[in-house]
Amino acid sequence: MSAHKTPIIRLAPTDNVVVAREALAAGSVLESEGVTLVQPVGAGHKVATAAIAKGEPVRKYGQIIGFATAAIKPGEHVHLHNLGMGSFDRDYAFGSDCRDPGMVPPAERATFEGYVRADGRVGTRNYIAVISTVNCSATVTNRIADAFRGDALSAFPHVDGVFPVTHGGGCGRGVDTEDVHILQRCTIGYATNPNVAGFVLVGLGCESNLVDSIVERYGLKDTRMSRFINIQDAGGSMETIRRGVELVREMLPEADKARRQTVSADRLMLGLQCGGSDGYSGITANPALGAAADLLVRHGGTAVLGETPEVYGAEHLLTRRAVSRTVGEKLVERIHWWEDYTAKRGGEMDNNPSPGNKEGGLTTILEKSLGAVSKGGTTNMVEVVEYAEPVTSKGFVFMDTPGYDPHSVTGINAGGATINCFTTGRGSGWGCKPSPVIKLATNTPMFTRLTGDMDINCGVIADGEATVAEMGERIFREILAVASGKKSKSEELGLGDSEFSPWQYGPGM
Repeated sequence: MSAHKTPIIRLAPTDNVVVAREALAAGSVLESEGVTLVQPVGAGHKVATAAIAKGEPVRKYGQIIGFATAAIKPGEHVHLHNLGMGSFDRDYAFGSDCRDPGMVPPAERATFEGYVRADGRVGTRNYIAVISTVNCSATVTNRIADAFRGDALSAFPHVDGVFPVTHGGGCGRGVDTEDVHILQRCTIGYATNPNVAGFVLVGLGCESNLVDSIVERYGLKDTRMSRFINIQDAGGSMETIRRGVELVREMLPEADKARRQTVSADRLMLGLQCGGSDGYSGITANPALGAAADLLVRHGGTAVLGETPEVYGAEHLLTRRAVSRTVGEKLVERIHWWEDYTAKRGGEMDNNPSPGNKEGGLTTILEKSLGAVSKGGTTNMVEVVEYAEPVTSKGFVFMDTPGYDPHSVTGINAGGATINCFTTGRGSGWGCKPSPVIKLATNTPMFTRLTGDMDINCGVIADGEATVAEMGERIFREILAVASGKKSKSEELGLGDSEFSPWQYGPGM
């Protein structure tokens, strides 16, 4: 261990646990705490710094992360064997932490090079999307997009690609149900994302999620850059593929006319996501991303946080930042909805953390949530929106999404996100066209092991080599660079064609 850093991290003066910077052997002395380790403790895991009686709260980040299920001695490892969930009151204190965010004057705001669309929105990429309405048209949709791989776009250097949007739904869930509405919001959200110059909607012709119903519901028009086709009407699969390829070719010259222009950072919408979290997530990458989100908001942009089940137990930290009681109560209502949703299906909110989270040092959903909410920074929460609902507010916004990464990012991209940051402690091979993904590692060993997938190492915070604020500034600058055309690691690897995954929660028939 380097001489300049202590073996543990204390997060708040009132905490009765600390976090191991790296694996520590039994008998290791934590001089700053006056404690000797009773047993070995893994990197990112918790160590008790005081005696904790059975039933007493365990505190981390200055907040309750659970209750001792057995008496815990100073120096003991605190994890699944002696820490569990328990009920306690949360003070929502709506709006009590609202503050002037300190907006940067418009003339002084950061800029990036983006694609200005006809309606004034700005994209960070310039794609054409081929979108299936139902799983029955998924292969045809993929074949149309496949025709534009390799050198097929060499004559169109300003088009970033043609990508497929396929899924496992579109039928068997009724015609006018919430699941169908969600699927339609997701597909239309992708079709109209500022990163998409044009799209082809591909149906079968008899599904619940009919092309005609989507066109009517959303007021879509058949134009040069938005086209619709059904397999049954077109004459079968091969004819649909032929015609679909032809439609995309008709769009390419127009899409290629787009050029990047210098625009204010206030035109960016950033999605905030975490996956494969560990004990460092709430210490390094998540708060660093929160610092970057704060910078974006202060420069006039929008940051969108999701994963409602992963703010459970920490929602009071967000309601205190709500610009109004109405906004705060929207979040509380969604928390109650999730409690009912999981209970009706025989589950519970503490089914999360995942096995990988637990191996990385996270014990309860309360602990995970306290780290997760820090991705949202500190600025005021200006709105709470439903899953895949268009985000129209500027500032920090919460979207009700599941915790599962593909469902969550799909909803946020459908809401209008033009770039995403994804924090991870276990590692991820994630990409999600049409919006680029910047992956942030929580710890140095994982970053070194998966350097081909990770964009930024936030583990240097735990290593004592950078502060959260410094990393936030670095992430913000990387967001601007990637928004301007720099390829993220996931883009260099060609990831992102298969990650579209709309949330479907009703019964299948």
